[in-house]
Amino acid sequence: MLRLGVNIDHVATVRNARGSAYPDPVRAAKLAEEAGADGITAHLREDRRHIADADIDALMEALSVPLNFEMAATDEMQAIALCHKPHAVCIVPEKREERTTEGGLEVAREENKLAHFIAPLREAGCRVSIFIAADQAQIEAANRIGAQVIELHTGAYCDFHYEGRFEERDAELVRLTEMAGFAHSLGLEVHAGHGLTYETVGPIAALPELMELNIGHFLIGESIFRGLQPAIAEMRRLMDEARR
Repeated sequence: MLRLGVNIDHVATVRNARGSAYPDPVRAAKLAEEAGADGITAHLREDRRHIADADIDALMEALSVPLNFEMAATDEMQAIALCHKPHAVCIVPEKREERTTEGGLEVAREENKLAHFIAPLREAGCRVSIFIAADQAQIEAANRIGAQVIELHTGAYCDFHYEGRFEERDAELVRLTEMAGFAHSLGLEVHAGHGLTYETVGPIAALPELMELNIGHFLIGESIFRGLQPAIAEMRRLMDEARR
């Protein structure tokens, strides 16, 4: 079965827009869990623009499904992860000026640094995932440093689709397909995410090597119109349909 991880970051974005206590991302996480989410993803950014430290504390206490803790490769974030020991940590690139994560992590040029960074996380029992583009050199580097999981960045595929650049979209889908197979052949667990919607999820969900999709912004936006649980249920239905 293809797992669905629901990213609740942008519930916190709405909360922080007013500096209030609501909407509560932990409440959203529990509703997602009830709707069939297999895990919850939260990205604690260095600038705390959405998820806050207290949210991580509350999520660790409240959830019965796994927490996937997205973070940059910094000493501060490593210390927080080692304190909480979430089920999974996903190492992502992070720039303060970006609106969202713009691409995959550059692993090949930072192998030694990243290998030393993730070693304590693995020793603490966290499953380590690396968020990367569909690129063979990056996948090989992620494997060499000891990551157990890679998460393929699907943002380019989704952007090409919505910009009507269908030849480029299809070429990116071929790359994602080939690299999912390649990563699987190395013994890595393969996940994917970024920018996925009802329109774009099917071909990605159909890739047999994928074990998990992490989807957030679209589901939080769609919940304005459908409600959070129906929005998640429809994504779950489309994923299952594609996998069948």
